[in-house]
Amino acid sequence: MKSELLDTDFNFLEKLVVGIGEVAEITGIPIRQIRYWEEKGIIESLSQEGKNRRYNYYNIKTILLIKEMLDEGYTLDAAAKKVKARLEMIENTLQKIKKK
Repeated sequence: MKSELLDTDFNFLEKLVVGIGEVAEITGIPIRQIRYWEEKGIIESLSQEGKNRRYNYYNIKTILLIKEMLDEGYTLDAAAKKVKARLEMIENTLQKIKKK
């Protein structure tokens, strides 16, 4: 039963795609700042049709982790590097688990 619930959660998260306004509302980060981070290559939207950017769960998670690091006193570049390394480590670990 628990496994089925987790599968449902993962399926939902894979399909979660929202606009930049919703990301700003969810994260508390202004749209302008999110666009700046994207311009710097720190985050990447799924698509960009004119001014309509779309973001998934991974993007939102990255944004929240960077915000957390900024709140702790990191610079934007340092926070982005640390978050990127953390997410890569998690992804590598999950890939190892999938292979077993």
